Amino acid sequence: MTELSKTGAAVGEPTPAKAPEAFLEVRDLKVHFPTDDGLVKSVDGLSFTLEKGKTLAIVGESGSGKSVTSLAIMGLHRLGTRGKNVRMSGEIWLDGKELVGAAPDEVRKLRGREMAMIFQDPLSAMHPYYKVGDQIVEAYRVHHNVSKKVARARAIEMLDRVGIPEPAKRVDGYPHEFSGGMRQRAMIAMALVNNPELLIADEPTTALDVTVQAQILDLIRDLQKEFGSAVIMITHDLGVVAEIADDVLVMYGGRCVERGPADEVFEQPQHPYTWGLLGSMPRIDRETSERLIPVKGSPPSLINVPSGCAFHPRCPYADIPKGNVTRTVRPELEQVSTGHWSACHLSAEDRQRIWTEEIAPKL
Repeated sequence: MTELSKTGAAVGEPTPAKAPEAFLEVRDLKVHFPTDDGLVKSVDGLSFTLEKGKTLAIVGESGSGKSVTSLAIMGLHRLGTRGKNVRMSGEIWLDGKELVGAAPDEVRKLRGREMAMIFQDPLSAMHPYYKVGDQIVEAYRVHHNVSKKVARARAIEMLDRVGIPEPAKRVDGYPHEFSGGMRQRAMIAMALVNNPELLIADEPTTALDVTVQAQILDLIRDLQKEFGSAVIMITHDLGVVAEIADDVLVMYGGRCVERGPADEVFEQPQHPYTWGLLGSMPRIDRETSERLIPVKGSPPSLINVPSGCAFHPRCPYADIPKGNVTRTVRPELEQVSTGHWSACHLSAEDRQRIWTEEIAPKL
């Protein structure tokens, strides 16, 4: 007989990873894409947790790895032929189930039922040849053994719930017949038709006017309260983050550079990149005569990520730490206060001084 250890694993074999207590936990996630030009390290060692009923905002410039992270959680990188061109490692635990090592069929059973996604462009995400109602019906019947009539009634109910006028009529409309805001509402209805416990919203307010943006954010918040869902909001709009998020995770170059409670990240940010994002955000709650302060330079190539701190080529404070450490040693996340982490070589004293004397007065 095979001798077993206390964990149930055979002696000499690796101990199975322990399921986390959090509803969603991502551990050291890496998503790399081999290309002719080199290895694209889109996500390179990302970790975070999320509880039910809470909203986590993942922010950063385009190319920082936000959407790749969401697609990895949904298991969409490994579909079809493109699944052969991705190297994914780490762990993704959803309600006690590990997804990275799970069979594609097992993840597919969870997709739509326990986790769902609102895609950035509903006009592209929805099939142009099928009626909106038929697509919602299909999403519902995949996970429920019901008749088309019952599923259609559920689709009409959800269209009405997300605020689409005349849902019994609109259920037979095509995506191109909907306005931008209505398409986004229909996409939300499709995502929530199975009452998922995890909702990922990938820039759901992009290209919408500010009035519709506010309506969509209110809708997501109301539905979250109704269903008790955990929400991941992916955005580069810090105004959206301030409106809806409980916690914030700032990504740069495929890694987390700061994470913590939203109020604390806004009031006491600890990373120069977060300072840059806040400085480039317009404010309507105070008068200012000065121009916005952009983050100089461009995001790094994910094939040739700068050594040391990936942000150092754009950081105005890179020369403050001694010994050229910002260019040679990659900083790891360190806890700066309860639940608040930052990856920066600046000392706590230097960060506090710079924030208080140079950054905060200009915001």
